Amino acid sequence: MEVFKKKIAASLSPLLVDISVEEVFTMLEYPPDNTMGDISLPCFKLSKPLRKSPAAIADELEIGIQGNPDKPEEIARTSSVSGYLNFYLDPAVIGGEIISDILSAGDKYGSQNIGQGKTIVIDFSSPNIAKPFHVGHLRSTVIGNALYHIYSYLGYTCIGINHLGDWGTQFGKLITAYRLWGDPARLESGAIDELLSLYVRFHEEAEKDPGLDEEARSWFVRMEQGDQEALKLWREFVELSLAEFEKIYGLLGVRFDYVTGESFYNDKMEPVILELRQKGLLEQDEGAWLVRLEDYDMSPALMLKQDGSSLYHTRDVSAALYRKSVYDFHKAVYVTDYSQSLHFRQWFKVVELMGYDWAKDLVHVPFGRVSLEGMSLSTRKGNVVKLEDLLHQAIAKIRSIIEQKNPSLENKEEVARQVGVGAVIFNDLSGNRIKDIVFSWEDALSFEGETGPYVQYTYARACSVLRKGMEGQDWNGEEASVLNRDFDPALLTGEAEFTLIKQLSLFTERVEQAAVKMEPSIVTRFLVDTAQAFNRFYHDCPILIDNSDLRTARLALVTGVKIALRNGLKLIGIQAPERM
Repeated sequence: MEVFKKKIAASLSPLLVDISVEEVFTMLEYPPDNTMGDISLPCFKLSKPLRKSPAAIADELEIGIQGNPDKPEEIARTSSVSGYLNFYLDPAVIGGEIISDILSAGDKYGSQNIGQGKTIVIDFSSPNIAKPFHVGHLRSTVIGNALYHIYSYLGYTCIGINHLGDWGTQFGKLITAYRLWGDPARLESGAIDELLSLYVRFHEEAEKDPGLDEEARSWFVRMEQGDQEALKLWREFVELSLAEFEKIYGLLGVRFDYVTGESFYNDKMEPVILELRQKGLLEQDEGAWLVRLEDYDMSPALMLKQDGSSLYHTRDVSAALYRKSVYDFHKAVYVTDYSQSLHFRQWFKVVELMGYDWAKDLVHVPFGRVSLEGMSLSTRKGNVVKLEDLLHQAIAKIRSIIEQKNPSLENKEEVARQVGVGAVIFNDLSGNRIKDIVFSWEDALSFEGETGPYVQYTYARACSVLRKGMEGQDWNGEEASVLNRDFDPALLTGEAEFTLIKQLSLFTERVEQAAVKMEPSIVTRFLVDTAQAFNRFYHDCPILIDNSDLRTARLALVTGVKIALRNGLKLIGIQAPERM
């Protein structure tokens, strides 16, 4: 619809003194009800600069539009109502343009090149080594993955980085625990479970013996100083953890361009500390070194502990400097929960104080936290829900449904994986990312209502209609065969048909909005709305009918639905099975 808004804005701007096409475009909106038109201009903001009532402005603009011989052919009629100028579009003209555009674009429908020549680094997922990959990690993983696909679709060069939590005092704790209570056999057979057990036991024992904390700090200092015994154990923990993580990423269909943990920046921190000192930013406080941020209403950013070991601030600043040097990014995006907002504000400010003007290009994308029936997830207490368990349960539930409803389905295992995993991803991305989530097995595994399986089933239904519609004809299931058939858009002017066509036309701007707001739920909302509009059309408008012209036109519309749903699902990291 955006292209039609631009045409309307271009027609209105000459009728408005000193108001640009761009300004008019931003004022145009979609009415909540079809009876109010397809596109509307509220004239209230124009009242003050034009010194007229909104109703008078709308009346005058309507006269001007109707008297314009070059009025866009897409405008069927207009109406001025209570300060709104409403535009009713011609279904036949609109339908022909939109469906043809979708069929021509195919896999590229909804894509743009607005990011050409610009690189976006996306830091996402970032689980901690030696800890379970739990449902709390799902959010960063699927939000970051969706943003990666969305920005790539808009022409940006994306660099996806999994910045593993593979360094820090927690490894001193694990080494201490493993040397005291570890079992190599248990570590080999169940790495993450054993490491979690050791981590939990360490904190339980440390409450009774504070000396364990000091021993853990000592081991981490030895790690930073290159102690071979410490580093040997650390490497073993990392390798075992990565093998477990890869299973999860394989199920989710998530990949990264680089997997580089905090340890990657060990040899890059000393120059950063030196630069901070040279620029007079580093200050000693009770043996520790920090950057004062009180003038910016923030607590100090601690850069080095008393024992000289590094902290998150140190490693994050070092990583940002490295990434700017190597990737020359347009934006560097960090996808973490909102509890870390202060941390990012602090080190973003440190980069700015160092004199780097690209600090403004560092972006924190916060999301709501996940709690377990009101309790926060905590690896220290062993209070987690493993993501692998959730995914396998979702797959098993879908497999059971398939056995009941379509036992002869080909590739049952693959479809069960696609739909089960898709349900978990869609559930996470269906709401605004900033909202907190109380994890519920029932909600996560629900396939009723506005869910991933509902959208996937709608896609499979569209594919089924197309297969049946082209039986006995030279058709291989691809959009090109429909594109090569002439269809008459004047036959697609019914309410259900035109509503669906207008919904499909929103995809391009919804993808762009999702990128601007860094909000993948805008795409999931589009998918649900499209599925609902298609199912109303499917119910109201018989498709496989004897009237060949109407049949061809409706099959072209179904093909447009297939393309839009498939492209949208791909953007949020979900596969689209053609049979369910």
